[in-house]
Amino acid sequence: MTITSEASTASGWDEPPGGTPRGTLILLTGRGETAATYQRFGRRISADAYKVRLVEADLDDVTAARAEIEQHLADAALPAPKVLVGSDTGATLAATLVDQVAADAAVIAGIVLPESAAIDGWEEEIDARSACPVHRQVIGQDRAFGRGTLSSGLGGEWSDLTLPVPDKPVLVVHGDADPVTPVEQVTKAYADAPGVRRRLVAGGRHDILNDLSHRSVAATIILFLESLKLGSDLPAIVYAADEPTRSDAP
Repeated sequence: MTITSEASTASGWDEPPGGTPRGTLILLTGRGETAATYQRFGRRISADAYKVRLVEADLDDVTAARAEIEQHLADAALPAPKVLVGSDTGATLAATLVDQVAADAAVIAGIVLPESAAIDGWEEEIDARSACPVHRQVIGQDRAFGRGTLSSGLGGEWSDLTLPVPDKPVLVVHGDADPVTPVEQVTKAYADAPGVRRRLVAGGRHDILNDLSHRSVAATIILFLESLKLGSDLPAIVYAADEPTRSDAP
């Protein structure tokens, strides 16, 4: 895929020229988000030789989103492991679909649950989303960005959602200052999922892939992907010298 320099038209990011791709991330957007929202994230992940493909996911049309996801999963030109990465309602969809499709794993970032809060007002929404001035400027200047999309929670068939306990490797990344989905709700949702690797981001808000700690979050995702390449039990690559075994507890 040829990636253009126009943030609003890029729907994928590839490894640097001459590099050998190490896997594929299928990125599911959340409410209001566009391809422009993820230019920085896509470039950073692809710089480490992981292909990124973006799906503008809508919970009101899961059939279309799933079809696009499965198209990427079936694409022989995209290398394994193939991992769903979701933000906001994209995270909700990734958490729901990871065991239903041919993905190898999932990264759940800033998930939305039935108990998540509604945020009214654009300034309040920006504050809830991120403290990063660059990200705030990006979404503020993106005419295609859906303003006011955080003003209502999960509805319809999603209103009584219970997250399944995943059989596949899952990394949950969540801001401990997320005003949309408080961290306690996420902890409770995955209390009976001992195989899920959970990482909290100090001071992190809702758009955790694009918040102040976006570099550390991206690095955490890369470490997860590199461990996944060694096996579904996610053996640690970097571990403390006093650890008796190469293990990484959830």
